[in-house]
Amino acid sequence: MSVPSSVTIHSPATVANMVCGFDVLGFAVKEPYDIMRICFTEDTGITIINEDDFNLPTDPEKNVAGAALLALMEELKEPVGFELRINKQIKPGSGVGSSAASAAGAVVAANKLLGDIFSKEDLVRFAMNGEKVASGVKHADNIAPCIYGGVTLIRSIFPLDIIPLQAPPLFVTIVHPQIEVRTSDARSILKQQVLLKDAIKQWGNIAGLVAGLQQSDYSLIGRSLEDVLIEPVRSILIPGFDLVKQKAKKAGALGGGISGSGPSIFMLSKDEATAQEVAKEMKSVFESISLEHHTYITTINTEGVKFIN
Repeated sequence: MSVPSSVTIHSPATVANMVCGFDVLGFAVKEPYDIMRICFTEDTGITIINEDDFNLPTDPEKNVAGAALLALMEELKEPVGFELRINKQIKPGSGVGSSAASAAGAVVAANKLLGDIFSKEDLVRFAMNGEKVASGVKHADNIAPCIYGGVTLIRSIFPLDIIPLQAPPLFVTIVHPQIEVRTSDARSILKQQVLLKDAIKQWGNIAGLVAGLQQSDYSLIGRSLEDVLIEPVRSILIPGFDLVKQKAKKAGALGGGISGSGPSIFMLSKDEATAQEVAKEMKSVFESISLEHHTYITTINTEGVKFIN
């Protein structure tokens, strides 16, 4: 097979869980994003080239993008070869969907080269194999918004049932303290049983958040951004978390919490000025404890993976 064709993409960061929606809610953001380029090769199989300094595995079975591509290739009628170049701008272990960006970006780009033969749902299914490499579990709350764009609800994994949600304009402040929380570690500390009263409260918050998004009801969104099951356990892994959340809400944020498994923390605001003020307050906490951090002020990305050529 001759190899002149290539596709370059931006694959966005995502915020999973949206506080109360563990493994079922997530949204894409406009930045940061990974830059990926894929082309056909004459030899079959997958060649992965890292163009960053994270030194991630290049063995396709051990690389999240490679695992996703392998799943896609299993359903092709004829063997093909891909060369995948990855320049990660989303730091692994940051809690903003680094593994999902690689896995989703790889299959979206490959599908474009193949003539868009697979549906978005198919691509999510393939990319979930990458998440299994990263965390040991197939989950789609980062993958789905990365591929579909916007806010997504994963009603079911088996069978896969993804519902894109409408959302009003929202500004997103993300602060990433420079520590690593591995998704697999963050999952291992979760309780395996929950009290019925807590489950009922959580269900109410999830339903309220979805209704608030659909109805553009900012007050309902804010009231529903509460997690009584996951956050109380995971927050102990993030220094200064409670104070960050307290100061952000006092500065006008609707609410927020741990992004994915952490350590990044996100807050939602109605306007950019509030988001800027929220960023100042969140940063002040990490400065007070001398913890290096990166800050992003962005918006919801309704497009998902973006083609550059």
